[in-house]
Amino acid sequence: MDVILASSSPYRQRLLARLQIPFSCIAPEVDETRLPDEAPAAMAARLALAKARSVARAHPDALVIGSDQVAALGNRVMGKPGGHEVAFTQLRASAGREVRFLTGLALHRVSSGFERFHVEPYSVYFRELSDKNIDNYLQIEQPYDCAGSFKWEGLGIALFARMAGDDPTSLEGLPLIALTGLLAEAGLPVLDIRPG
Repeated sequence: MDVILASSSPYRQRLLARLQIPFSCIAPEVDETRLPDEAPAAMAARLALAKARSVARAHPDALVIGSDQVAALGNRVMGKPGGHEVAFTQLRASAGREVRFLTGLALHRVSSGFERFHVEPYSVYFRELSDKNIDNYLQIEQPYDCAGSFKWEGLGIALFARMAGDDPTSLEGLPLIALTGLLAEAGLPVLDIRPG
């Protein structure tokens, strides 16, 4: 069974490669605009499903993996900052507070009618940060393509007082623990796949 990751994200590609299963990548065509009054977890689930379904329509026999991450400060959704100014504003708002990351995960295979989805919550508790701390961090790591304006797998770990959740890989955009379980449900138990 072919596996397709419905994403162009290098972060998600690196994560999926850790499971050592063959896969290809196709960027989905999905409008990621938040719906009026949409809760962050509902948004993550909706977009993960939409991404998987978008790619699966053209590849009905493949198992397609879709994922989407929403960073929420209270009920405010923080997207990818795209640049220094927005990233600075996001980190200033996050200082001393909890930011929840809701990572939606969906698997879809048209030919078998298989479809599952899951939302993995993960909380990051930020330290109190000075403007200089924030500016120094952003100048060094430039995490402008990351929701929440940090890379936890890099220097971003220094921004946190603590983290809470079941699967830290969800912070990078693909919760591997949940994915491993869903792949097994789809007939691809990762540890049963023999090399070669």
